[in-house]
Amino acid sequence: MTRAQIVGWSHSQFGKAEAPDTESLIAGILGPALEHAGIGAEDVDGIFVGVFNAGFSRQDFQAALVALADERLRYTPAIRYENACSTGSAALYGAMDFIESGRGRIALVVGAEKMTATPTAQVGDILLGASYVKEEAEVQGGFAGLFGQIAQSYFQRYGDQSDALAMIAAKNHANGVHNPYAHMRKDFGFDFCNTPSDKNPHVAGPLRRTDCSLVSDGAAILVLADAETAQTLNRAIAFRSRVQANDFLPMSRRDVLEFAGARRAWSQALEQAGLSLDDLNLVETHDCFTVAEMLEYEAMGLAERGQGHRVIREGITAKDGKLPVNASGGLKSKGHPIGATGVSMHVMAAMQLAGEAGDMAVKDARIAGVFNMGGVAVANYCSILERVK
Repeated sequence: MTRAQIVGWSHSQFGKAEAPDTESLIAGILGPALEHAGIGAEDVDGIFVGVFNAGFSRQDFQAALVALADERLRYTPAIRYENACSTGSAALYGAMDFIESGRGRIALVVGAEKMTATPTAQVGDILLGASYVKEEAEVQGGFAGLFGQIAQSYFQRYGDQSDALAMIAAKNHANGVHNPYAHMRKDFGFDFCNTPSDKNPHVAGPLRRTDCSLVSDGAAILVLADAETAQTLNRAIAFRSRVQANDFLPMSRRDVLEFAGARRAWSQALEQAGLSLDDLNLVETHDCFTVAEMLEYEAMGLAERGQGHRVIREGITAKDGKLPVNASGGLKSKGHPIGATGVSMHVMAAMQLAGEAGDMAVKDARIAGVFNMGGVAVANYCSILERVK
């Protein structure tokens, strides 16, 4: 069976964009993606679009927007995916299935979201639609409220780890300074992140503002090709493995501190790749909140349950550590435009492996892991990438 490989990409600036909508965000990076891959729009066999929307825009049916940016895509099949905060990875895996089934040779994966035009309180309500509404819709503070509860439960079980969360925030903001696409390119330092203040107040439970990812606008595109076609192009990033593992939507149906679906996705991805964590040179992981990154340390196997705080304290996930995590700055610094996030994370990893990460670069990066999740570890996507050309 032919395998889909990444052959090009493009990425918008994340943040509060002047672009009024996702149509404009996508149009701004479509041409650069095709140019980076060394293909023309007429070569594209399928378009796979990840947009969460759910109220961020009156315009839905957004798969049809891509062709408006290049009339050569007018008759190209296009489909839209939605899977909460893992929407971008869902579109990516759909495109890979398309290529690997033999239905096409080249595909575009487009992730986008326009969030900042929506009032902040409404953003929280929209995002809570990705929770189990019957039980969780009344939580104050949207998803920050849900993860605030998770952080509080973790502290009750394993001790107050507020300083460890601040270390994660400080690490990711320091890394984000070197990411030209990041929403917040500022090194706040540990003391600021660890000290509640007027500029860094508690948002939900023990979570401070610096523990929460940013509401952002942005878009990212990956160009995929089958392995034979990829060998004729400038670069090829292969998937050693890719796994999606789901878990129950209601938090009440599981021990939410286990991140069991994330644990399963990581375990299966490493097994299928024939690798261990020691073989990875870097990881891009889904730090929608700092407590999520800490729990993901445990899920990926860097620490036993309840010991994730030791990972950051020992410097293991620092950019110069044993396994750099979120050298891009992660969602914490880069921003979190929902539909674009999963695509962006894979772009960041591919840039590292292709030697195109600039000041973000992790030295001698050969193999990378990407973990993107939807909801509270409900839809869990794990990819293991390596450069083959």
